[in-house]
Amino acid sequence: MAVVHPRWSAWSFLVYAGGFVLLAATGSWLTYLASKSGDAGYVAWTLVVLAVLAGLALALRRTAHPVAAGVAAFVAVVAYVAFLSALWKWFGWRSTAPTSSSFHGFHLGQLALEGLWLLAALVALRRFRFPLIAAQAVLAGWILVTDLVSNGGDWTAVVSLFIGLVYLAVAFALDAGPSRPYGFWVHLGAGMLIGGSLLWFWHGGDVEWTLIVIASVAYVFFAQLVGRSSWAVLGAVGLVLASTHFTLEWTHVRFVFFNGGSGSARAWVPPLVLTCLSLVLVGLGLVLAGRDPQASPELP
Repeated sequence: MAVVHPRWSAWSFLVYAGGFVLLAATGSWLTYLASKSGDAGYVAWTLVVLAVLAGLALALRRTAHPVAAGVAAFVAVVAYVAFLSALWKWFGWRSTAPTSSSFHGFHLGQLALEGLWLLAALVALRRFRFPLIAAQAVLAGWILVTDLVSNGGDWTAVVSLFIGLVYLAVAFALDAGPSRPYGFWVHLGAGMLIGGSLLWFWHGGDVEWTLIVIASVAYVFFAQLVGRSSWAVLGAVGLVLASTHFTLEWTHVRFVFFNGGSGSARAWVPPLVLTCLSLVLVGLGLVLAGRDPQASPELP
């Protein structure tokens, strides 16, 4: 079975939107059922929810709806993690969800749960060949390795940076073969981990935020180099965060868009910074367009 490569269209948007609404509904149902059941009863309910979602994904796959099947499988993996979490809590092995881990201490039950989450994502990815599921594998892999070798703080940021670089190497390998559609989510994970690590170390004074600006611009040009727009999106986010820092620093207020009437707050700074930011973003876009032979020409 070839990798499913959804194309942007009205129907694919609706399928994705419906899937994410289903994910929200699943979370709401599980929250409601948890409030109405004991530990054992909640395990049973999560198993029912998992069976329904897994059955839906398999049914859609058999009826030749691979995109809808993949979205349902993505939600089913989340339900599987919820089932394991409920089971672990019932057995007394853990009491929190894996994504809320602060990476403190060594908890065998939590590590086992994270490992099973990663395994489930990889199995679903192999069976449904749906790139979105790779996002869960990326997240689960980061949490598992980081939880295993770090205890929070700077060391967690260092580990995250290393994992981001490993993910980047994996993304390059995927881009070079028939599994290229998976590469989007691996690139996104790599960019977020590398950028998040830089933000952890560079979030203090003006010099550090200037380094974030430089890194963000590098992200934008790297996006064109590797042909992945996710790096440009993350670079734009970095520029917005840096602009917000400088705006707050120069206006001496807590919020960018408030306190505009105060003369001592330098009310002219926020619109000036935002204007400069918009010019930088548009300018970078035009520079990249000029380097891209496939960019659409401007209309006369």
